Amino acid sequence: MNPTAATPAALLDAALATDPARPLVTYYDDTTGERVELSVATFANWVAKTANLLQGDLAAEPGDRLALLLPAHWQTAVWLLACAATGVTAVPADPDPAAADLVVSGPDALEQARACTGERIALSLRPLGGRFPQPPEGFLDYAAEVPGQGDRFQPYAPADPDAPALAVAGAEFTGGELVARAHADAESRALAPGSRTLSTLGYDTWEGLSAGLYAPLAAGAAVVLCPYLDRLSPERQEKRRADERVS
Repeated sequence: MNPTAATPAALLDAALATDPARPLVTYYDDTTGERVELSVATFANWVAKTANLLQGDLAAEPGDRLALLLPAHWQTAVWLLACAATGVTAVPADPDPAAADLVVSGPDALEQARACTGERIALSLRPLGGRFPQPPEGFLDYAAEVPGQGDRFQPYAPADPDAPALAVAGAEFTGGELVARAHADAESRALAPGSRTLSTLGYDTWEGLSAGLYAPLAAGAAVVLCPYLDRLSPERQEKRRADERVS
């Protein structure tokens, strides 16, 4: 547990300082057979690169709102923490991207994302973080833009724990409130350092975001994201839990 961290970005920093080699996020796409496992260090590197893209190339500032039109995915988790690092408010499943300052979209939400008049970034969500065969018109291809970003991130201004950090399903949370709720959820789920939890929930509710990212991060645990687990037979689902040592 990390009771002193005041923002989601601070939770990740503390995890990196404690045990950078341990797994943090394991993602399964049971429609393609993809499995990706990211250690704390690898995940933090993706967050740093994405935060540099946000703050530098996209000129995002603290207080900006970013519509996050992505499913539960390891790259979505990266964007959530990159927003936290830069002071940008993440709005998963934003019903009104026209009101957002920036939008990040998966391939299934591109038309909805075009309502945003600010910077638009598209993710193919292909295995191994692959690029679009042809970048969508009017969008930057995340997979083409992020590799060249710096591996270390330094915000122009530290994230404010009292500033809005997340808006989801009609509720808004400051960074401090988010961390407090994540700790409470981790305790209620009996998550402990080194434990592994499995989540099949989407990232469009607090419950899904907490189970699939924030509570495990607060607890020093790991999460196995399986949004398509229902595609498997009950026997294969149990094998997944056993193979991943879900506790």
